[in-house]
Amino acid sequence: MRADEVIVAPILSEKSNFAREGESKKYTFEVSQRANKHDVTAAVAELFDVTVEKCNVMVVKGKPKYSRGKGGAIKGTTGNWKKAIVTLAKGDTIQAIEGV
Repeated sequence: MRADEVIVAPILSEKSNFAREGESKKYTFEVSQRANKHDVTAAVAELFDVTVEKCNVMVVKGKPKYSRGKGGAIKGTTGNWKKAIVTLAKGDTIQAIEGV
């Protein structure tokens, strides 16, 4: 897989912002379902020119959703997606996400 296919989007939530501001820089990304730890590590290192110390990958289950239709309530779920938390070496930052 190419590096731009592995990383789908950065996750910019309050929880991920707190992890990014600490001494150990941890960035959170939504990644492709087919990607593994080695793919994510290589893609982050190639795209952002940083040194990756650690990478944790997890599958996030979809949430239940309800919709009203002509025949009554329709029950469904959003899709599952994969999330990666990447820890960078000391002194490295990703300028595109930091906004500097």
